[in-house]
Amino acid sequence: MSSAWKVAYADFVTALMAFFLLMWILNMTPPETKEGLASYFAQEALLDASNVSAISNNALINRTDKLDLSESKMSELERSHYLIARKLQTMLMQDGIPQSASGLSADDVGVQLRISNDALFKPGSADFSPVALKVLDGVLGILREYNLYLVIRGHADSEEAVGSPYPSGWELSAARAAAAARYLAERGVAPTRIRAVGYGDTRPLEPGNSEESRKRNRRLEFHFHRPDAMAYSIVY
Repeated sequence: MSSAWKVAYADFVTALMAFFLLMWILNMTPPETKEGLASYFAQEALLDASNVSAISNNALINRTDKLDLSESKMSELERSHYLIARKLQTMLMQDGIPQSASGLSADDVGVQLRISNDALFKPGSADFSPVALKVLDGVLGILREYNLYLVIRGHADSEEAVGSPYPSGWELSAARAAAAARYLAERGVAPTRIRAVGYGDTRPLEPGNSEESRKRNRRLEFHFHRPDAMAYSIVY
């Protein structure tokens, strides 16, 4: 008599045990964490290493105010990311920056804060607005509290430099990133911990040339990351 049914039966029992184990784990997981994980795994791949602006929004990062870190079983790296994101969220709310003009995202290397240039600078210039100074002071506080490095990425839209003192979006975006880096360095952050990069209009968040697209594409990004990640292409 063939014993093939025994193998099939053993596979079925193993699968059944795995199913009940999964149900038990899900039952023990806080609802907020389950919701965040469901959204996270439903997203597209985080990023093409050649396109840093493709970093997807992390649902868990966006729900840091509802996560109980004492109960969540996460690594120290994940925990630090969430704590940093929580501080950034608090900063955005205190400074009155609307959600449409800002965003938080995360990857395996660090946490990124994105803010529209319109909230930080006068049109076509690299002069800080009062809101920009509050944002930079918040960034300064995080760098003082955590042993992190920072890449500041400046972006412009395809028409922003027209009529400005800058010949192109390259110079304008680089000047803004450099001004932010200089502000931090002048207040005690070691220059070796900061990088400033200008991309002009080469890495848009949205395609097209509508006013709404251009508004989203002109922005600054603050990418907080571990010191050992300096050589990663994802950082830049």
